[in-house]
Amino acid sequence: MDFDSKKLEAYYSDAREDISLSEIDLDRIPSHVSIIMDGNGRWAQERGLDRSRGHVAGVDSLRETVTTCVRLGVDALSVYAFSTENWKRPQREVNLLMHLFATTLVKELPLFHQENVRLRFLGDLEALPKETLKVFQRGLDETADHTGMEFALAVNYGSRAEITRAARSIAQDVASGALSLDDVSEEAISSRLYTSGLPDPDLLIRTSGELRLSNYLLWQLAYTEFYVTPKYWPDFDRWEFLRAVRAFQSRNRRFGGVVSK
Repeated sequence: MDFDSKKLEAYYSDAREDISLSEIDLDRIPSHVSIIMDGNGRWAQERGLDRSRGHVAGVDSLRETVTTCVRLGVDALSVYAFSTENWKRPQREVNLLMHLFATTLVKELPLFHQENVRLRFLGDLEALPKETLKVFQRGLDETADHTGMEFALAVNYGSRAEITRAARSIAQDVASGALSLDDVSEEAISSRLYTSGLPDPDLLIRTSGELRLSNYLLWQLAYTEFYVTPKYWPDFDRWEFLRAVRAFQSRNRRFGGVVSK
């Protein structure tokens, strides 16, 4: 995706000792970046705050990340906001998150309009509260005609459930005769996933130092490069994103093959 070089330079005008925009090859920016936003609760607890304060603080990091991706010319940004397993958390925290999703989206719509960002969701939204779902639909409607970066928010998402859903869809089509066994392919599966139409992520970022996927995009991350930072999500900023891109650009992506000398 194209980017405005003047806006990008201004965005990274304040210097950092260990990272500079000049270290980044702007012709090799990852097309699709995905993020597991982790550590909100621990960030708050280490500061003697209620866990909910961490989720609120995490909104600022998400806003900055969206802007950063637009400035750098990223085509798609996907983030893991709420998993199918997160319903097991205390009800008070779940209620707060559902409220936060709705209120944040309303507040951020002007940013999406300004930056031409198109919104989409990954996951089973039918289980969400009606008010949250109503706001989500508003976001989809208001950004449907945007032609800039695609921003995918994974809510009530679980990769095993997603793959099971795709397998069930294929089985039904085969049983009805709409699909033959010979037509069951990787493309047939991918087209039935929530991410249909999105390229697989080039770069996955996970905050808080955890080394696991947590049931996230298990199919789509087959050849994705990983970047793990010990920073909690509320401390993740444009500079840490730049470090992740630098690490990505230092990798030799072979996709299972061998690079000829």
